Amino acid sequence: MSDYSPIELMICVAARQMPDSTTAFIGTGIPMLAASLAQKLHAPNLVTVFEFGGTGAMLEELPLAVGEERTFRKALAASGITDIMETAQRGFIDYGFLGGAQIDMYGNLNSTVIGKHHPPKVRLPGSGGGNDVGSLCWHTIAIMQHSKRRFVPEVDFITTPGYLTGPGAREEAGLPPGTGPIKVVSTMALLGFDEETKRMRLEAVYPGVTVEDVIENTGFELIIPDHVGTVEPPTDDELRILREEIDPAGLYI
Repeated sequence: MSDYSPIELMICVAARQMPDSTTAFIGTGIPMLAASLAQKLHAPNLVTVFEFGGTGAMLEELPLAVGEERTFRKALAASGITDIMETAQRGFIDYGFLGGAQIDMYGNLNSTVIGKHHPPKVRLPGSGGGNDVGSLCWHTIAIMQHSKRRFVPEVDFITTPGYLTGPGAREEAGLPPGTGPIKVVSTMALLGFDEETKRMRLEAVYPGVTVEDVIENTGFELIIPDHVGTVEPPTDDELRILREEIDPAGLYI
């Protein structure tokens, strides 16, 4: 099973960011597949949290949306969106997985508009729970297509706050201390954030991708450490579970 798609690699990398016995706010799409893979492989006690109230569901079958029946199956609790957001506000959700149309060097995400807000060039889906997740979960992880069009010097609209303008800016805005983005899982690399400057930093490239490839496809200056690792490709177990148990109908892969 050595052949795999870029999407399968992204799912595996995202799943590896989900430790056992933690809580994770899961969005539609790749985060669902990643959470299911994590539960089946290394994190059987991962507590999944869905925007519309499912908490602790076992993702034996792939949900199609964050409010459908399978996000409540064998769950620890079934509540509602206000309860879930309060749970995040009270500090009970460790990880939040998010996406967006744009991301900048401080991890700010845009899923609202491209261009000016009035009038926009393109109107995007909007925040949903994205602002709450990025504001209130302890750690957020972005899952992004990697291109200059998406990794931009400044997002057109801050839907979800990263580190805003740099060190101390989240706290000045009234957001809980110690929270913020920690990783970006892209289609080319795994990235993190520098502790002091809060700027995005390259951690590891995908097999077949060079550091120069990542730099060329990023619209701002990345921090490049002396050593950049290479992400391990998907294992046979990861691919078998993804293809045969999680997404046999090929809805995503």
